[in-house]
Amino acid sequence: MNPNPIIRRASERDLDAIVDLLVRNKRLNEEFDPMLTVTDEIAEVARRYASEAMRDPNSLVLVCEEGGRVVGFLKADVIDRLFYEPRREGVIREFYLLPEFRRRGIGRTMIEKAMEELRSMGAGIITAEFPSQHKIAVSFYENLGFRPIISKYAKEVIR
Repeated sequence: MNPNPIIRRASERDLDAIVDLLVRNKRLNEEFDPMLTVTDEIAEVARRYASEAMRDPNSLVLVCEEGGRVVGFLKADVIDRLFYEPRREGVIREFYLLPEFRRRGIGRTMIEKAMEELRSMGAGIITAEFPSQHKIAVSFYENLGFRPIISKYAKEVIR
């Protein structure tokens, strides 16, 4: 294995790999909470979502490539915080690295690259979204100096 993976902005040629990783990520989320059950159209939705993000000037899509293979990806958006300073927030919405590439510092490097890119896009604060019950993600982000600022609670209603 190459000890120096390449972390770069995604391009259309990465779309199939990103879709695969995004679907894996959403299926993993499903394991943490039944309220995160994926739709039957997950692959089509993931393709459209990733493709649109790569064209959106307020979105950032990074991939981690090792040995010519995309092994991780990150998607973030820069949004306005209407009531708070700093006004521009970089929100890491998706982040997934194949299990065999974890615990090697690659995730930290990807987050650092994303923070650098999001800062250059005007973000003054960086946040990350992930399932509350995902204890590995909680630990990962806390180790990087992130802390919780908002909680989101859900209750399923009868259909």
